[in-house]
Amino acid sequence: MDSRNRVIRRKELLEMIGVSSVTQWRMEKAGLFPARVRLNRASVGWLLSEVEEWLNSRERV
Repeated sequence: MDSRNRVIRRKELLEMIGVSSVTQWRMEKAGLFPARVRLNRASVGWLLSEVEEWLNSRERV
């Protein structure tokens, strides 16, 4: 399995992107951040590949 296709949880996500959970949530709600994927009724995560792509696009700005 390609490690870029793995799902990361909130703690790892926030460490990667360097913003608060509230800021991340606001960006996601506004369509400025990759959407979460539902893992089960109570859990969500984000695709690592989408988060890395988002990070790369931010570095070019």
